[in-house]
Order: sequence, then C-alpha cells, then structure tokens
Amino acid sequence: MAIIGTTVAVGIMGNASARQAAPVVNPVCLPEDPPASETAPPPEESAPPEETAPPESSAPAEEPPAEEPPAEEPPAEDPGMEDPGAEDPGAEDPGAEDPGMEDPAEGDPMGMTAPAAAHPRHPKPVQEPAEQPEQPVEDPAAEDPAAEDPAAEDPAAEAPADNEVPPDPTEAPPVDPNAGEDPDAAPDEAGDAPPMQAPEPPAEDVEDEFGNEECDDPIGPAPEDYINIRNVAPVNLDARPGRGASRGTFESRCGNNENEHRNPDNFITSPGIRNGAHHTHDYVGNLTADANSTNENLATSGTTCRAGDLSTYYWPVIRIRAAEGQDEVVDEENPHNQGTILAPARAQLQFRGNATGPVVAMPQFIRVITGDAKASTNGGANANAKWTCTGFGNRITTKYPLCPRGSSVQRILDFPSCWDGQNIDSANHRDHITFPDARGRCAEGQQAVPALQMRLTFNVPRGSLFVLDAFPDEKHNPVTDHGDFVNVMPQNLMNRAVRCINQGRRC
Repeated sequence: MAIIGTTVAVGIMGNASARQAAPVVNPVCLPEDPPASETAPPPEESAPPEETAPPESSAPAEEPPAEEPPAEEPPAEDPGMEDPGAEDPGAEDPGAEDPGMEDPAEGDPMGMTAPAAAHPRHPKPVQEPAEQPEQPVEDPAAEDPAAEDPAAEDPAAEAPADNEVPPDPTEAPPVDPNAGEDPDAAPDEAGDAPPMQAPEPPAEDVEDEFGNEECDDPIGPAPEDYINIRNVAPVNLDARPGRGASRGTFESRCGNNENEHRNPDNFITSPGIRNGAHHTHDYVGNLTADANSTNENLATSGTTCRAGDLSTYYWPVIRIRAAEGQDEVVDEENPHNQGTILAPARAQLQFRGNATGPVVAMPQFIRVITGDAKASTNGGANANAKWTCTGFGNRITTKYPLCPRGSSVQRILDFPSCWDGQNIDSANHRDHITFPDARGRCAEGQQAVPALQMRLTFNVPRGSLFVLDAFPDEKHNPVTDHGDFVNVMPQNLMNRAVRCINQGRRC
C-alpha cells in the first residue's frame, strides 16, 4: 500500500486534477499471495422480464459454492424499463446481480482484488440496454427480487388499495437546514440510526492479507479497512415480510454516469456552498444538480433517467490509486482525495415496499439521505455502509471487500422510508423520514413510502488499491459510505411506482 508522505497544495477551484509522482510502495504492505485458483461462484441466471405476484415462501440464503468453480462470463444485461404511459404497466426483472463483471486476463495468478503494485486497467462503463416492452403475468409464483436472501415468508394477502396522493408538502414550509449554523462549516449529519447495519468482520482476517500494522498510509486507508469476502459470514438484513406486505419493486433506469456529472457539492446538507462535501460525488438523473440547486431549477432540468424521472441520485466516487512508479492523480480542490475516478459499471436504483403493509407516494422534492460521511469520527451511530462482491450477495461487510476472480465490488445504499407525512426536509435532514424498525414497522404517525436501494457495481482492476472519496479526517474509511436522493418524479410516475409495489409487481 502506498505511503503518501508529501503535502499537496490546494489548487484553483474546479474539477481539474493534477498528477504527482507516486511514492514507492512499502513491500510489507502488499498482500500475501492468495490461492491462485480462487474464483467467484457462478452468477445467478437472469430471468426474462415478467410481472409477478409475491411468492408464498422462499428458501433461506445459501452460502456461495465451493472454492474452485470456473470463472463465468458476465451475464446478459437486464431489459430496459417499459413505457410508463402504457395502460397496463407490467413488471420487469430488476436485473442480474453481476452485469459488469470483469473477465481477467488468462494466466493471472492473483486470486483476489487486493492492492498491489500493478498497472490499473480502466474498464469502460457498461452501456444501458435497449428499452423493451413489459410482459404480462404468466407465473404468479415467480421469485420476488426485493431481497437477495429472504427468509421464509407468510402467504401474501390481497393487494391493498392504493393510497397514492401524499399531503401537500407546501402546507408545512420546509425547515431551513442551515439556520443558526456557520455557512462555511462542513456538514455534520445526525439523526436516528438505521435499525440493522452490516456486521463488523473479524479484524484479524485482514492481517493475513496485508502483512502487519505498520502499513498505514498517512491519508488512509489502513490495511484493516480491507477484508477477504470469503471471511465475511452470511447474513440476512432484510425484515421478514408479513401478511399484507407490499412486495413489488419499481426500478428507475438512469444510466451509470456516462456523461461524467461530478462535483464536490451537496445541496442537501450544504446548499449554496461550493465544495461543501470536501469529496467528489457521482450523479445520475437530474443534469443540473450542484451546490445551487433549488426545487425550481431541478424541476426544469434535463435528466439521464427514462420515463421522465427528474430526481437526482448521488454518492461519493471510488478512485484507483496509482501503482509504484506511476504519477498519482490528485484532486486539486481536495488533495487528500487521490487516484483515478472509477465509474460504476452499473448503478441500479430500485424502490421497494414495506414488510408490514402498503406504501404511499412520497412527496415531490423530499430530501432523503443514508449513511454518515463522518462515521469514523462521529462514532458510527448513523453509519449505514454495506459492501459486498457480486456472487456473494449474502455476505455484507462495512469494510472494503477483496473479491475473487470474476467478481466485482458492490456497494449497497439503503434509504429510510418512514415519512412524517408533512415535511420534505428537517434540520438534520433525517427526522422527517426515518428507517423502519427491525420488523419493518414505521412509528406511530408515520407513513411508509417506497424504500430506495442503490446498488452500485464496480469493476476494480485486478491487484489495484481502491478507495472511497471522503472528508480529510475520515482517511477513506469505508464505513463513511453514504448516498443522497431528492425526489423529482412527476406525480403520475410516482403513483405508478406505488401501484407496482403495492400490487406485488416488478416494474
């Protein structure tokens, strides 16, 4: 792992990056030789697009197959989203889990995606599949995709009646999130923690991969921030759906940021402040989202999403650090963030239901955040980072996962979904919409709205060091992963999402 010992001066404002000679890699920081034959398990096959009713039961999660199956070619991309204007909207398969899986070169003895002095390869982003029409329901017992590792479920009740129109958010004026605060101060997000977080992996597993504790990089990350995905125990974090649960899904297809919309702003937590995030965000959806975004200019912008979804979805970028002897790319505005930005191979944006009952439409312009960008210094109370590898979806960790050959790094960002029924924001950007409890129940007086899950897949070049952009004091700790969302869906599109979810369909 590279040790950065020089100080980099802050450059001019903008998105430009500078190149700086990378220091020599300390050999004690390189990983132990992993098993040469270690490969990822075969990916699950993608089902054809179909509209399905919820299953009556499903088998418990299984552990990945044996250590040495042959590497598989990436599965086919999902079909595109249907035309939302159709009278009888159908369901779609939200997609295979491993669409952007990298096929390493033959003869590569490295069996894990671990940091090493190797020349990084930068794969091209996966292109969005062509749009296809919906298909009618043919198999009412088809598998529910809402959870990867579902537990046994109760029989589903009849689909509840829609309750789609939320109270007018303009009746209660939004709270000024920056009242009484120093406008130049970095945001410090607080609020209720999510009920179930990824379990902490055993720390001793990391030393077997990276050598010893003297390998720390002054700007981060540390060796203990990485873990072999096979050393992570299987777990199921989803609430068990009960009778009457809303089991459908709705996916908004917004691309993978092929247009490279990025900036270090966060207009939710730091409106009007350039570089308010102190790290770079990837954006999909709304084309104009930046520090100066308002409800008015968001509503008149263009979008990368299909079906007219003008919402903005964003998250911190991942970077690939330079190998020994190569020039490092340094962010001029935030020089503690170094490396070449790696675009996601796939960004899946799926809205899911509630384990105890139907959902209602979320109001337009509601601000929703998940995770804590300062989790490593704030104590982790609001942390909600979930990392895994494709093919290992039931192994969730708060650390950077080291994935075997044929498997890709994946981030899972689950958003809160219990709305107070009145406000589109709150002083800490959390109190107006919180997480359900461990059984999926919202608190009294709250209403369940569609729960957004971002699933971000990255084809990390083999043998390279990948890090998450972060605030300087966080030292790229993976527990600081987080995401942001502002709903700017047209009302008819949001209503359609609610119908799909409440009726147990996949759209």
